[in-house]
Amino acid sequence: MKKILISIIAAIISIPSIAKDNEVSDSDNNLFKAAIKGWHVRLSAGYNIGGTAPLPLPVEIRSIESYNPGLNFSIEGTVEKMFGKGNWGLRWGLRLETKGMTTEAGTKNYHTEVMNDGNIIEGPWTGNVKIYVSNTYLTLPVLAIYKFNERWNMSGGLFVSYMFDGKFSGEVHNGYIREKNPTGTKLPIESASYDFSEYLSKFNWGLQIGGEYTVYKHLAIFADLKWSFNSIFPDSFKSITFPLYPIYGTLGFAYLF
Repeated sequence: MKKILISIIAAIISIPSIAKDNEVSDSDNNLFKAAIKGWHVRLSAGYNIGGTAPLPLPVEIRSIESYNPGLNFSIEGTVEKMFGKGNWGLRWGLRLETKGMTTEAGTKNYHTEVMNDGNIIEGPWTGNVKIYVSNTYLTLPVLAIYKFNERWNMSGGLFVSYMFDGKFSGEVHNGYIREKNPTGTKLPIESASYDFSEYLSKFNWGLQIGGEYTVYKHLAIFADLKWSFNSIFPDSFKSITFPLYPIYGTLGFAYLF
């Protein structure tokens, strides 16, 4: 996986180097611009903050005890082109990003599966649940852009992501689980763990919207919202009985070539 990460980062970083090599002189720069016919290159980096959550919040979750967004990065290389002399354009590219969090909730009759004293126990849990999520995606966004003026623009469209590294694990503590169903045998548990990483879906897709402000000629700051339409687990996964959607915002900067 390390080799894949290094290759992806190198490919993204090489985008501005290619552009820079074509800007050695004014004449070279003009030839480069003519060759790409109005396409502009961008390189951006940002911080993702959000969560992987059910919508709406199910009755089994009674309280949120803690939340830690963790360190989630986003590195992206994109190209964009305006249509004619109008305000509309198209942007697409490739993004390497992580989406993760650590949270703890108080629950009642929360269906789960845990490992306790070497045994797997499934059933409704009442007590605290701690969840750790850390997923790494390679994402392709395809966005329409609208420029209000030389400094302000907004974007919106769809994205599709492939997860090549994922983690969904945690623990339950200070409560009890009933075997199989709410009327099953009550088993008090001080602490037990679970790990559902192997069941995570490889593909994710959803809506992305955002806005950008050009601070200087080659530097812009932006904010995006990425809302996934499918759960991180397939429909066949039953250890958690409700879907969990990655919903993350990104704050970052972009260098414009």
